[in-house]
Amino acid sequence: MRLLHTSDWHLGRAFHRVNLLGAQAEFIGHLVTAVREREVDAVVVSGDVYDRAVPPLAAVELFDTALHRLADLGVPTVMISGNHDSARRLGVGAGLIDRAGIHLRTEPSAAGTPVILQDAHGEVAFYGLPYLEPALVKDEFGVDKAGHEAVLGAAMDRVRADLAGRAPGTRSVVLAHAFVTGGQASDSERDITVGGVAAVPAAVFDGVDYAALGHLHGCQTLTERVRYSGSPLAYSFSEAGHRKSMWLVDLDADGSVTAERVDCPVPRPLARLRGTLEDLLADPALSGHEDAWVEATLTDPVRPADPMARLTERFPHTLSLVFAPDRAPDDPRVSYARRLAGRSDQQIAQDFVAHVRGAGPDEHEAAVLRETIDAVRADHAVREVAR
Repeated sequence: MRLLHTSDWHLGRAFHRVNLLGAQAEFIGHLVTAVREREVDAVVVSGDVYDRAVPPLAAVELFDTALHRLADLGVPTVMISGNHDSARRLGVGAGLIDRAGIHLRTEPSAAGTPVILQDAHGEVAFYGLPYLEPALVKDEFGVDKAGHEAVLGAAMDRVRADLAGRAPGTRSVVLAHAFVTGGQASDSERDITVGGVAAVPAAVFDGVDYAALGHLHGCQTLTERVRYSGSPLAYSFSEAGHRKSMWLVDLDADGSVTAERVDCPVPRPLARLRGTLEDLLADPALSGHEDAWVEATLTDPVRPADPMARLTERFPHTLSLVFAPDRAPDDPRVSYARRLAGRSDQQIAQDFVAHVRGAGPDEHEAAVLRETIDAVRADHAVREVAR
């Protein structure tokens, strides 16, 4: 069975001030063409279909168009909700859409109930595990502690239990939206840390033939059977080095996997430039970036006059301007944003305690901070679901 694995469409998202809806529509057309020309048997979409719980109307219309075009192909599609989606909203009409061969899986309780597809060698069971917010699903899965590994592990136990009751030789595919250990994150993914931990081990997917992952925006191979497709478009300058693609996966009769990448259309290349303003304006080696979307980091010791206006004369598609003079990290003139870069909410809170009190939190106090941060995240998740 030939699968096309994609995820993280984030329909409705912009890139800085650039509306990406046209580029997202072009990707949908590219996806449909790839399905037809590469003789794909099933499409899997591993979450974050939309960029937010209540997407703009234009994004909903594009998703509707995508569903119709996929259904017209007569090729089954399995989709799950991600942490950016409202599972309840995305899942509206799932039973009716199911009849058209579009299988939306947004309910955690259905983790062990697969979509069964057939090929010449027998059945393939597709298990859709939507994003599992630990605080919201721990009771459903009967786990004591609300953590990603616990709830995803419990969901996979249901998958393995169902698979064990099926005919020998039944092949299996799991769709999941999670941060798996070994994956490389970028700046455009929403933090899903709970209890100081965001990642789960790849071994949680043991026992299935292929795990089609979503959440991280870079295309990645964690093992031959566990892969991220990544997002089809870049959503932050941290993705400037990404090659945006989908996985074309062949699942053989014995469950073995072979995969190749199918490149996605690039609306405009990205470039991250760093140096003094005069150097960026004069360096002939940068001429290849003049048509790119540009993030320029200026290292001038003093902020130059009219930097954006001057930059856009050479790089007309400059979208982001960062002022970062070359200074030691402990220099008091280093900006607050630069001092916080790469630090978690927990670390920032603990640093604040140390700053105002003269000593950092003890073990008990650090645990209270962690629980409070998790409670705020859980409350936000509840409010998103209720919208």
